[in-house]
Amino acid sequence: MAGTKAVCRNRRNIIYISLVSFCCSLVLGTIVPSALADGVDSCASLRSMARVYMASGGYAKAQPFLERALHLAQGVNASGPEACACMLDLAYLYKNQGKLTEAESMCRLGLALQQKVYHEDHPYVAHTLRILSEIHRRQARYPEAASALERAITIIRDVSRGDDLELAPFKVDMARLLIAQGEFAKAESHFKAAIEVIETSYGPEHSYTARVLASMAELYILQERYAEAETLISRTLSIQERVYGPDHPFLVPVWLIASKSHQAAGDFVNAKAFLDRALEAVENDAGSADLVKSDVLNGLGEFYIVNQEYDKAEDVLRKALKILDSVQNTQSRRVARALNSLAKVYVYQGDYAAAQPLCRRALGMSERILGQYHPSVADVLETLVQLHRQTGDIAEADRLQQRIKDIRMRRRVDHAPVATAIR
Repeated sequence: MAGTKAVCRNRRNIIYISLVSFCCSLVLGTIVPSALADGVDSCASLRSMARVYMASGGYAKAQPFLERALHLAQGVNASGPEACACMLDLAYLYKNQGKLTEAESMCRLGLALQQKVYHEDHPYVAHTLRILSEIHRRQARYPEAASALERAITIIRDVSRGDDLELAPFKVDMARLLIAQGEFAKAESHFKAAIEVIETSYGPEHSYTARVLASMAELYILQERYAEAETLISRTLSIQERVYGPDHPFLVPVWLIASKSHQAAGDFVNAKAFLDRALEAVENDAGSADLVKSDVLNGLGEFYIVNQEYDKAEDVLRKALKILDSVQNTQSRRVARALNSLAKVYVYQGDYAAAQPLCRRALGMSERILGQYHPSVADVLETLVQLHRQTGDIAEADRLQQRIKDIRMRRRVDHAPVATAIR
């Protein structure tokens, strides 16, 4: 009976959200343009309209409403709470569009104002620091990301007296940061400390629960624990399809994770099917962030390499690099990944002169961003080993192979059993 009620409640929620979105689309499509022109709408109503769009991934549609709201708020009271809220909503929007420079700038403005409007240890400040930490994580500025997140956790721990529910999302963010740095065992410990609380508090069918499960699945794939990853992927897809629909662009990240899992298991048919769904979704959605599109193209490129379709791989990887260049993201893990994959294509095609500079760029970028012992550095070194063996430089290939062995050994040690909870 309880399960039936929960299903009915979920269905009512979905229907309600759909009706609200539909009604808002009518309002936004007909009334708001003139309201924007006349400047008669309040900041709060404009922000509410923007949030409706953002809730369904419509960031491009939300942007003019937030920018107009900020303009109005600054005209009324440039140092007031409404201006602060507009800045932080814009920071969140820019972050999800992949406009990380703009996101950081807006977030810092909002944070400074927020600390004046409230105080430096207010819970609102902690949640803003979470946004700033994620921006820095995506920029691969890991020390700054950790500093912002640790400060946020300190604030929440003090004001909530260590309440597990309040702390759980912060532990999830810390786990994601640790994954980015290659600290897989520590990341798993943070996930395990948070997921039970999240499933109990948000519910096992909640969209946030699904996002956390997807992150855990990605971690398990990195640890080559494919059966555990597949279980979490299935749960995530079931939840997200029920909440958003089977073809929504919000499902693209988990489709990419699912593709990796199937490819690792040798199921190339389903791996390609998930990639095709992801590509179709981002191509048909004008609001999809450029970085998400580059992730899909990178995934396709790697799939084509494994299947020895090198011309197709070269084409999609060049498109990925072009997108990354257009968003001024020329020093990132995404760029290093695409460069390394394109170098592999040239090695397999025998074009060693083209492969070498790409490998060197990818290696230098990865080492600078991630450090000497990150697993992604080993991936680039693997390509360099192949290149040197093909060109007859066996001594250099052997030297690099030893570096790879050292990195892999550290990775195996990192995968040792960990505690099931954080004390």
